[in-house]
Amino acid sequence: MKSKILLIAILVIGQSIFANTKVWTLEECVNYALENNISILQARNNILSNEQDVISAKGNFMPGISSNISGSMSIGKVELYQGEFADREFYSSSLGIGFSQTIFNGFRNINVLNQSKLTLEKNKYELGRLRDDISLNVANVYLNVLFNKENLELARSQYEFSLMQVEQVRALVESGVQPESTLIDTQATLSLDSQNLTIAENNHDLALLNLSQLLQIPYEGFDVAIIEIDVPSENIMYKDIRPILNYALENRNEIKAAKSDIEIAKLNTKISKSAYLPNISLGYGFNAAANFSNLTDDDPFIDQIDENKGHSVNMNISIPIFNRNQTRAGVKKSKILENSSNLALEQAKLNLESSIQRAFTDAKAALKSYEASQKSLQAQQLAFDNSKDRYDLGALNSFDLEQARIRLLNAKSSLINSKYDFIFKTKVLDYYTGKLIQ
Repeated sequence: MKSKILLIAILVIGQSIFANTKVWTLEECVNYALENNISILQARNNILSNEQDVISAKGNFMPGISSNISGSMSIGKVELYQGEFADREFYSSSLGIGFSQTIFNGFRNINVLNQSKLTLEKNKYELGRLRDDISLNVANVYLNVLFNKENLELARSQYEFSLMQVEQVRALVESGVQPESTLIDTQATLSLDSQNLTIAENNHDLALLNLSQLLQIPYEGFDVAIIEIDVPSENIMYKDIRPILNYALENRNEIKAAKSDIEIAKLNTKISKSAYLPNISLGYGFNAAANFSNLTDDDPFIDQIDENKGHSVNMNISIPIFNRNQTRAGVKKSKILENSSNLALEQAKLNLESSIQRAFTDAKAALKSYEASQKSLQAQQLAFDNSKDRYDLGALNSFDLEQARIRLLNAKSSLINSKYDFIFKTKVLDYYTGKLIQ
């Protein structure tokens, strides 16, 4: 027993260590979120509950069966003759079984069944929409981690460059080529780059923390894999918005769910109208009894059951005449809900179209921004290289060199920002076309 417990403990610890050292890919993060997110688990429970509603609705077409068995006993004196009493024990028992079947109830049962099926279907659409939203959210947070990783690498490279500059300038100052003030300037730049490196490290750690909290996994040892997104281009950009709109308006889960709501509302109206129609039901019953007393010579139990059996058949027809306008009000309310469901569908289409148009416009602007950032970086890199050559020749002071370096740094930072902005906006468009986020 002890060895089994030890083995289990080792396995648990091993799994924990593995989990804490695992490098997660985007696909793994998305899949994990889809399997473990609490909102998704709740939505799945709703679907399981809806499946039971369908089973229950199907049961309305089956007959109801009930049975009963009863027995009683009485003990006391009974007057046999005038003035003559005797102790009597009396036992009685009965049993019965009954069937009831609804023949017609205004098509209520079939409409309730269809409504429960549609509700199940609608909640599956809602689950699909939720899965899409969570996938996109995970991708956004994941890309933010990569964005901060690149900024961290940039900050680290700038710090290392400044560190090298300080050593070079110190050598020049010591040899009398450069004044002491130049060394002070480069040391100040190094301090600033050290501060920026600390900020970049903190931003990177916070981005990782946000992703681990979103996935609800331990933060210690958590890290993500680098995905190849170094060269975004126009090739991953959609050329025309119409195919996106057409696909989304026909296939997006929120549209399908809204259409299901309309059909559910129509069935609810039919269910309300069923109260105008008669209800017809058919029933059958079987009953038998047996009695015993110490004062009588009674037949055996089986014989009595056979002799005292009875059958009954009944049909019940209920015709509604007036129920204080309850049915009328219910039908009118159902029609109002139908109208509201139609309006909700139109609003969902408008919202979806607006979101797609905005996403498409944002993606085009992000592509232009990325292309402009590429050109700006090329220009700033040439300008910095030229300034560095002039500085090495003594034709440029440290202040002007630092200004050129800052412009280059800003250009690199802008390129990183525009790259991830464009990538994410294309994933938003993928989201509307039903493509997997990975």
